[in-house]
Amino acid sequence: MIVPIRLLGDPVLRSRATEVVDYDKELRRLVQDLTDTMLDAPGAGLAAPQIGVGLRVFTWYVDGEVGHLVNPTLTLSDEVQDGPEGCLSIPGLVIDCQRALSVVAHGFDMHGEPLVVEGSERLARAIQHETDHLDGVLFLDRLDREARRTAMKEIRESDWFAAEQPTIRLSPHATGGLGR
Repeated sequence: MIVPIRLLGDPVLRSRATEVVDYDKELRRLVQDLTDTMLDAPGAGLAAPQIGVGLRVFTWYVDGEVGHLVNPTLTLSDEVQDGPEGCLSIPGLVIDCQRALSVVAHGFDMHGEPLVVEGSERLARAIQHETDHLDGVLFLDRLDREARRTAMKEIRESDWFAAEQPTIRLSPHATGGLGR
């Protein structure tokens, strides 16, 4: 089922999501709703908090591959990439953001089976972006001061932006000196 995507300013986007403990029918429905909504948007990924569910689950759609991960933990490469990044919760904004070039993500599938996902470039970017959502972190938090200023100006001028300005928090993940 396609559900509404929460936009910047919604408090659920700034809260750390809770670990999944029940691998049940409701979790499988959540993964399906995330997938349907992401593909309809369309987007490269979607995390549960973006549809108002505070659980550590996300989906991705990169290079024709659809996947999901529950309770992810990441190991990031030291090598970095710069590239365009956007977010379904911040419509219309695409800005260069630095991320690790590759990632190894450990977690579980919707049935509770262990899952390891290795990716580089776009997939690595999507996995890092969605995992940040699970920690209440937005990609805006990863931008340097000037890029963040440019992004916030564009957001404030957008039609969808609420009157209330969001709080920018730093990522709890290693940012390689970014996200000041």
